[in-house]
Amino acid sequence: MSDQAASVHRRRLPAAVWVLVIARGVNRLGAFTLPFLAVVLTVELGASVAEAGLVLTAFGVATLPSRVFGGQLADRLGRRWTIVLGLVGCAVGQLWIAASGSLWSAVPAVVVLGLAFEIYEPPSQAIIADVTAPADRPAAYGLLGAVMAVVAGLLAAWLGQWDLRWLFVADAVSCLACAMLVAIALPGGVQVAPAAAAVWRDRRLLWVLGSGTVFAVLAMVIVFGLPLTLLDRGVSASGVGIILAVSAIAQVAVQPVLRTRRLRALDDFQALTLGYLLLGAGLIANGFSHSLPAFLAAAVLWSLGDLLLIGRALSVVAELAPDHARGRYLATYGLSWGVATAVAPLVGTQLLATVGPLGLWGGCGLAACLLAALQPRLRRVVRSEASPFG
Repeated sequence: MSDQAASVHRRRLPAAVWVLVIARGVNRLGAFTLPFLAVVLTVELGASVAEAGLVLTAFGVATLPSRVFGGQLADRLGRRWTIVLGLVGCAVGQLWIAASGSLWSAVPAVVVLGLAFEIYEPPSQAIIADVTAPADRPAAYGLLGAVMAVVAGLLAAWLGQWDLRWLFVADAVSCLACAMLVAIALPGGVQVAPAAAAVWRDRRLLWVLGSGTVFAVLAMVIVFGLPLTLLDRGVSASGVGIILAVSAIAQVAVQPVLRTRRLRALDDFQALTLGYLLLGAGLIANGFSHSLPAFLAAAVLWSLGDLLLIGRALSVVAELAPDHARGRYLATYGLSWGVATAVAPLVGTQLLATVGPLGLWGGCGLAACLLAALQPRLRRVVRSEASPFG
């Protein structure tokens, strides 16, 4: 694609998309705390690895109704104020964790954070589907997902040398700043949803949800398992911040590539196949890594895979959804992340304890390759099934 064509494509993204991207950038200045939560629970608050796994599982379980709330409110209350509500709730949970002096004080704080954590996602994803053409959605979703803020990883690496609880304070401040930006700059509007939508009767969505849940588990194993793997391999926990920074750089740098004619010519399922292969290669590389540079090289691979997968998967779900139920469709698909956040801590900690880092990351890489092989079958199912809405 020529520079002129790429410029035209960038201009096609509506203003609301750029507001969401800026808001995500502000929020992600602090949204680097989750990978450190297991370290805070074990090192700062004295929990065992098993206890930390249970607390993180409670967080994951709490995110399940969080997605449902976000989808329902997005279709009824409106996109903008649902986003604001979720961000303020996250700030409350983060500050509570930062102020906790014991494990038992941190547990309810982690649950509160989980209940608010996913409210943001369905309305932000629904807005993109509302204002973009289908051909532009993968790029718009990819851009939203790529704004992980390089500064976030560097700040995490710096603050991680001190009291890790300051990470949670920084995250709370960024959430409140993001909420203010959304309230001021994002177009409003209330959408009143019909009384019922046959979301759970759409077999196409359920197939996509099943595949997406396995992907989400793999992604969350990275979040929860990578810091513990670094500790096992003798790499400082602050190295997670550097890895996050490199991940952000890779995802931002590859944005122009996503808009090239060759990648745009791939259908969603071909792009998903490529994404899973990249993810699998990065996960397997994690298992063989013993130094920070090796982990950084692996992070580039799995980050590029993540970027392709998230953008294309959301594009598939948005295309399946009728206009009046986009918030609920996207929220239903997003339940995969709640399930993953509940399952991944147990999977990650148990596999690390029983088969070690090589077994954990090798198994995860194999699962990603199996998902790549599944995509042609998933394409046939999604395109052959009829919509329950007629």
